[in-house]
Amino acid sequence: MIEVIQESQGQLLGLKASGTVTDADYKNILIPRLEAIIKDHGKARFLFDFDDQFHGYEPAALWDDTVFGVKHKNDFEKIALVGGPKWIEWASRISASFMPGTVKTFTAPQIQEAWSWLKQ
Repeated sequence: MIEVIQESQGQLLGLKASGTVTDADYKNILIPRLEAIIKDHGKARFLFDFDDQFHGYEPAALWDDTVFGVKHKNDFEKIALVGGPKWIEWASRISASFMPGTVKTFTAPQIQEAWSWLKQ
């Protein structure tokens, strides 16, 4: 499941992932919010915070992520990935090579540093 983080405003969107991220999470929360930011601001700055209870993605959610990422690869200025399992960092390195925006990983205790980096 994902939920919007209160600090989200303007071109900044923060989401917290817990348990399993679902297809419905993408279709009802992530995609509409990011598309609205892209429409209103041109580019998004995105923070995804993976808490200790994060278990992964449904296959359909991974597909949603891939399709959205390909369609909007040029629409992100910065992406901050906070916490989560080690494979999140590895996946971010791979995806970062396909997009012009900057992707950076942070440990869970560095969440405020991640927000500060997004706002710069």
